[in-house]
Amino acid sequence: CPAPADLRPVNGTRVCALLYQDNSPYYDQCCAGDVLEVEPGSDVPYMPRGWSGRVSSLVVGTRCELNVWSRKGKKGNTRRFST
Repeated sequence: CPAPADLRPVNGTRVCALLYQDNSPYYDQCCAGDVLEVEPGSDVPYMPRGWSGRVSSLVVGTRCELNVWSRKGKKGNTRRFST
């Protein structure tokens, strides 16, 4: 997985978090498969099509915070990830 400080795409724009779909019991193989980028300041109450319940790994960038909910529309239990 990339280090939190490395979450910058090629053009240099900052990324707040990366969410990955592939899962593995081995740490070095966890951050694989399709990737969903979360930009700073994003407020997305619904996951994009095909992503609901599929995130297996995530990396949150430095000075960022990612809040997720267990149900659609920001309902249910919440969890906060930050570095």
